[in-house]
Amino acid sequence: MCKYHFNFVNSRKIFFTISLCIVALTIICVAVFGVNLDIQFKGGTLIKYSYTNELDKAAFQKAFETAVGGPVSLQESVDSKTGVKNLQVSLSEARGIPTDKIVEISKQLNDQFPDTEISLLEANSVDPTIGGEFLAKCLVAVAFASLLMIIYVAIRFKVIGGWSAGVTAVIALIHDVIVVFATFVIFRIPINDNFIAVVLVILGYSLNDTIVIYDRIRENKRILSNKTTLHDLVNLSLNQSFTRTLATSVTTITAMVCVVVVALIYKVNSIVFFAFPLIMGLISGFYSSLCLSSTLWVTWQDHKADSKAAEKAVQKAPQKGSQKGKK
Repeated sequence: MCKYHFNFVNSRKIFFTISLCIVALTIICVAVFGVNLDIQFKGGTLIKYSYTNELDKAAFQKAFETAVGGPVSLQESVDSKTGVKNLQVSLSEARGIPTDKIVEISKQLNDQFPDTEISLLEANSVDPTIGGEFLAKCLVAVAFASLLMIIYVAIRFKVIGGWSAGVTAVIALIHDVIVVFATFVIFRIPINDNFIAVVLVILGYSLNDTIVIYDRIRENKRILSNKTTLHDLVNLSLNQSFTRTLATSVTTITAMVCVVVVALIYKVNSIVFFAFPLIMGLISGFYSSLCLSSTLWVTWQDHKADSKAAEKAVQKAPQKGSQKGKK
């Protein structure tokens, strides 16, 4: 009997329930709130202004919406080099406006806010087709990367049933992607290329933690041989890996929290919209590496062992019957 502090394997039903609740919550939030696609995926117009002094953002937005006849979204930022304040106005494809109309609206805004020196910096139209193709290619890349991960884990950890370990590792990664997606949906963060970037970072980070744990399981299996059960082997390995995984996660998350705080102070929303979902993904990666991937793998191995035992029982049953018939 191996000595360890926490029985991860016996608590797996709790972990699975928590993860299923997260998935259910994500589905409900998507159904209720919908997905907030950024303009680069749904198409429209991006207009960027600079201004000085103090500007009433609510009044500016109301004036712009009156001019275009529909709702728009604002994103404020500050140029770190020059200190110039910027406002980016986003309009969906249905409310896209021509260049001459943009110039006219800019003049009206200057007349309405004379003390802020509003200047039109740029105006761009975004084709949703390009954004859709980009998203599709990214999803294909993620799927291909997941397949390569399964193959890599299957080859490297053949001793502990590599294919099953690879599949359960990818299932845990999908859980992390769902958590990141839920963060974007619940906090109404526009889904854009930041989402793809966060997903790719989390895939690599979470897989690294999972591989460290699998490596510990493989080494303990070699050292302990058949002296311990599979459940004790995995529990021992998870407890041995816990401190290292926790320290790595806490250090990384602390750094990202500092990034978010600084970005909020300087109102750099683009960094906040990347760093905050990344923090949630890092937390999920820590949880899934310790509580999901290995416990799912144990469940797989238990099911496999039960199936083999059932097959042997079925094979022996006819033999016993035939022996009785001969007697």
